[in-house]
Amino acid sequence: MNFKTTKMYYLGIILQFFVLIVDAQSTEVSRINPTNWFVGMKNPNLQLMINGKGLKAELFKLKPYKGVKLREIHTVENPNYLFVDLEISKKAKAGTVKFEYNGTTINYELLQKTAQPLGLDQSDFVYLLMPDRFSNGEPSNDKFADMADPNHDRNNPFLRHGGDLQGVTNHLDYLKELGVTGIWMTPVIENNQPLTDEGGVMRSAYHGYGFTDHYNVDKRLGGNEAYKILSKEAHAKGIKIIQDAVYNHVGINHWFLKDMPSKDWLNQWDKYTNTTYKDQPLFDIHASTLDTKIVRNGWFTSFLPDLNQNNPFVANFLIQHALWSVETFNIDAWRIDTYIYNDLDFMNNCNQALLDEYPNIHIFGESAVGTVISQAYFTKNNFNIPFKSNLPGALDFVVEEGIFEALNHDFGWNEGVSRLYTVLAQDLAYADATKNVNFLENHDHHRFFSVVGEDFDKYKMGITWLLTLRGIPHFYYGTEILMKNFKDPSDAEVRRDFPGGWADDKVNKFKANGRTEKENEAFDFVKKLANYRKNSEAISKGNFMQFVPEEGVYVYFRYTENQKVMVIANTNKTEKSLDTVRFQEMLKGAKSAKEIISGVEFKDISTVKIDAKGVMVLEIN
Repeated sequence: MNFKTTKMYYLGIILQFFVLIVDAQSTEVSRINPTNWFVGMKNPNLQLMINGKGLKAELFKLKPYKGVKLREIHTVENPNYLFVDLEISKKAKAGTVKFEYNGTTINYELLQKTAQPLGLDQSDFVYLLMPDRFSNGEPSNDKFADMADPNHDRNNPFLRHGGDLQGVTNHLDYLKELGVTGIWMTPVIENNQPLTDEGGVMRSAYHGYGFTDHYNVDKRLGGNEAYKILSKEAHAKGIKIIQDAVYNHVGINHWFLKDMPSKDWLNQWDKYTNTTYKDQPLFDIHASTLDTKIVRNGWFTSFLPDLNQNNPFVANFLIQHALWSVETFNIDAWRIDTYIYNDLDFMNNCNQALLDEYPNIHIFGESAVGTVISQAYFTKNNFNIPFKSNLPGALDFVVEEGIFEALNHDFGWNEGVSRLYTVLAQDLAYADATKNVNFLENHDHHRFFSVVGEDFDKYKMGITWLLTLRGIPHFYYGTEILMKNFKDPSDAEVRRDFPGGWADDKVNKFKANGRTEKENEAFDFVKKLANYRKNSEAISKGNFMQFVPEEGVYVYFRYTENQKVMVIANTNKTEKSLDTVRFQEMLKGAKSAKEIISGVEFKDISTVKIDAKGVMVLEIN
């Protein structure tokens, strides 16, 4: 979207409300959100957003239904909306509630609450994938002429490629074999967006971050039913589902932007104002009010309008959709997009609503920051400060940076692996650092294998750290088969299709016989360590103790009373001989161990030789 188009669109968002409110001749209900609700919820309150033409509060009635009361009907500036407060008590049973509007009966389904989120913990291994780029299980839904973006072209890196939820379902056994216990997909909610001009290139919203109808999964991915099937079959195989939540913004083509309930539905400015993407003003005690406002209320991009979460109707809409999603699709955990740009009080309320209803659910946020202090500020922390976040965990961007520093720079006082050690030494900032989600890359970053110069030894060391450090590891699709590339000239280069996900692919890397020898070596390495961690008490439940790196060698332990795992990494370009007397605090005289990756038994670990750029995972006997 060029500047001229952006400016015209933005002014349209401000002005369209005043134009559309006068177009309200007939009286009819066309939409209710949430589309259904549930009995058995701990919170009895529900707010329906009713959309139609020229709606009148006095014409909306609730027919008698045991356990359901109509508390209040709110009107807003736009007469095409009503907001109806209901109370659904414990006496209410599943069934069809009937409303009446202007003589017409409207059926509204109440279903039984059934979801029991499993959450995430250190025993899990999360696999991040982009459905459009993973596998095409149902070619008939690749494109639709009635959508704002009717395009489909695998030869164009910026258009949709046809991957879908059935494609993910088809490869659950592949993921289970790899050791995956959780699937995080980029958003699957409808993105009925037109192509947008980004950097002079017209791009589709295949990534999923521009919602246009919260209560519909995109039909190009298979719709709501395909998502339910994936969730059911994944759970049957012991794989959890993590949903990607976007609260900060919606797509420019969202249905409620075409006729906004009120001008303050969005964060409005006199002229287009983008966020600065600077997290510091939100916690800086010296920050200006203006800087803080721009970070929080500025738009993420011109084609992703910024929701005003201080509007109570907006807040209720977003929170109820989160609860509805957990129930409808049996979601186990939430990843929250662009966490720091949301209103943080709203986020606390939203997080708490999920945690109150589903105590086992895990929630972690994307705060793309560069320091532990900043990352901890947006998470449950140990700071004595006025604002206290209740977000359980964070995507650990600082650990990712520490791993890259350790792999790509020589050892020094503050350099190389000393940086990773220092980052982890600051875990005292978090209420519980084990709830953080570690990663080596994602759909917005360079591919890990390219970042380490396609050095297989560095690849194995990084994977070992990811799968054995404190916290919950997440993987990016294709890293197990050495998919590579930098974001050059665009992020499309790190979002290429998984080879074998389409019927006409020349090779199928979901199968061992379709992978090269080196790709199979990588796959088997990840598979062995990922499956080991699931059954390792020390890694899945244990504590973490690290030792100051010396001469480029970094040692840490994962441990419980019943098991100890010692990880040794030699970041040098030469072999090292390690005297383990320094680690007797943990070894306590133990003499032998089994190296998990190679399977080699060590009868004497008083001295251990480690190859150049080598890593060892020793289960202490």
